[in-house]
Amino acid sequence: MGYANILVALDLSEDAPDRVSLAAGLARRFEAILTGAAAQTVPVPILVRDLCEAADDVEQNATRVRGILQRARDVFEHSAGSELRTIWHAGFADPLTHLVEQASTADLVVVSRQGPDDPDPGPLGVSPGPVLMQAGRPVLIVPPRIVHLKAARIVLAWKDGPEARRAMSAALPFFRAADQVLVATRGEDLRVGNAEDLAVHLARHGVSATAHHLHAAGPDADAIMRFALEQDADLVVMGAYGHSRLREWIFGGVTRDVLDRAPICSLMCH
Repeated sequence: MGYANILVALDLSEDAPDRVSLAAGLARRFEAILTGAAAQTVPVPILVRDLCEAADDVEQNATRVRGILQRARDVFEHSAGSELRTIWHAGFADPLTHLVEQASTADLVVVSRQGPDDPDPGPLGVSPGPVLMQAGRPVLIVPPRIVHLKAARIVLAWKDGPEARRAMSAALPFFRAADQVLVATRGEDLRVGNAEDLAVHLARHGVSATAHHLHAAGPDADAIMRFALEQDADLVVMGAYGHSRLREWIFGGVTRDVLDRAPICSLMCH
């Protein structure tokens, strides 16, 4: 199993070129197609005198949006380079809806971190939380100013459940290429699906894995990220825990903290 098509979300933020460069590096590593996606809805005229004026306003708005999407495409093509197989998908649509639609034929979706202290990505931006919950694909969340993902040392943050199991399976291409996978668990209940069993399971897939029980004080997300940085890991793999309440996604504490402020890349599955 590998990644045949890697999908990256495009916007016009200052971090977009870095995100595309990182995704392009992964596409080269896994010999995958790199697909870029961007979308924006066309504003509907509000104050018009007649249908002709409304039609003119719609066309003018559409022209402006086409220009914005073309700028995003230029960023994608320039940052991806010329040696990759690339596909571009743009549309007059909600950015999240468009990205989720394109994810149906992707093996991995690359998006930017969008915590409260991160720059506003503008009208083309998508929030990683809803992408996680709706795309049905593994999502790689990239913090600002990260251009390359080496993934030689990877932390698998394990809390047994469907989300974590999906994340572990989705990350196998990364695991097989890594020098070391560190299976990290925290808490008292280590009877089922514990770190040692997972390390043995990953070894059956040709993965070099070791088990680690974290006992550091403080929130789980802080302990995981501190451990990852201490181990010189640049990728954390974990399940994303959350549910929908009306139209807003509600996330568990660890998932929310990682989405908002993880200093390294995180591959997550719901």
